[in-house]
Amino acid sequence: MNKALETLKARGFFAQCTDEQALSDKMDKGPVTFYVGCDPTGPSLHIGHMVPFFALRWLRNFGHHGIALIGGGTARIGDPSGKTEMRKMISYEQIDQNAENIKKQLDRFIGFDDKTAFSDNNKNWLADMNYIDFLRDIGSCFSVNKMLTFEAYKQRLEKGLSFIEFNYQLLQAYDFYQLHQRHDCCLQIGGDEQWGNITAGVDLIRRKLGGTEELNAAHQVFGLTFPLITRSDGKKMGKTEKGAIFLDESMTSVFDFFQYWRNVADPDVEKFFKLFTFLELDEISEICKGDINKAKERLAYEVTALIHGKEKAAGALSGAKAAFSGEGDKTQMPTFEIAKSEIDAGVGVLTLFVSSGLCSSNGEARKLILGNGASLNGEKLSDPTMKVTAANLDTDGELVLKSGKKKFMRIVLK
Repeated sequence: MNKALETLKARGFFAQCTDEQALSDKMDKGPVTFYVGCDPTGPSLHIGHMVPFFALRWLRNFGHHGIALIGGGTARIGDPSGKTEMRKMISYEQIDQNAENIKKQLDRFIGFDDKTAFSDNNKNWLADMNYIDFLRDIGSCFSVNKMLTFEAYKQRLEKGLSFIEFNYQLLQAYDFYQLHQRHDCCLQIGGDEQWGNITAGVDLIRRKLGGTEELNAAHQVFGLTFPLITRSDGKKMGKTEKGAIFLDESMTSVFDFFQYWRNVADPDVEKFFKLFTFLELDEISEICKGDINKAKERLAYEVTALIHGKEKAAGALSGAKAAFSGEGDKTQMPTFEIAKSEIDAGVGVLTLFVSSGLCSSNGEARKLILGNGASLNGEKLSDPTMKVTAANLDTDGELVLKSGKKKFMRIVLK
């Protein structure tokens, strides 16, 4: 088998392929151009979006050429795949802004050089498309009966599938057709929930451009999907009680991003090393044979460095060490400012936990303290009526609040 495909399989990126042997043979003959798409339905990608883009970098490492397709056109509709209800419609202006944000995030991670990796936007061919011509030329190639056999549509039919969403598969298939025509793209990769959309594109290209044996060979295209990445507890990877782990620092701080990886369950560590880092498999195996907490720390550093850069990853690591062992740099911890006058007058400890964001309400903070889960500068708290004053400041004139075992906040005076 082709070395690139072997690597994807060994690292957990392989679920289904339309013709694995033929794709392997084609990749052995030289570079192929492939694409992965994402719709800018929000202002930032989250870590769950990144699995195909890690695969993109692996394929590029083996000499193949990757296209990151941003769905500025398809985002106007919304993909029903993997969704239990229709996406909320957002303005075209917001979609365009989201697309710019996401392009910048992907450029930082991938490094577009306009040759081995570049971006495109399906708005370029979808936004001004003539609907009647599209129905005649593209819609005529699709069978409604076949479309309804795909899991994405079957699940949604139970709760209701809008006609606008029903068109999505045609548009994604048309994307593959356009990229094949424009860039000789012959492979689409994505999550396994995209299997129906991907195979629809393969079939559309065969119908539109195939026919003779010679044409079929010239326009042979493929689809490859990756498994849905779940945690060992069966829940979707990249989700927390606060929501998704975003790449945008204003939505998920670098410290919280780092801590997500630092706190993954023991059985997930090796799997996540394979998927979300570029360390060699032998090195990963050795790391995971040692101290599991050091392995998690290394995982958190590696992923954070890839997304946010080595300097910020080092800062998050130092902040985590300061929070958990007192060995690192406190200034790298999550920090909240409070007026010196408030501390001088005395501020209720419940108010401090809520205003700093460690608790959502006084009731939650009270329950935390009475449950022996809160501390101030390393000392357990037991009195929810306590007033925090200047006498409680540490030698640096600061406070460190702790909620449970994993949530910290550095309080500084302003």
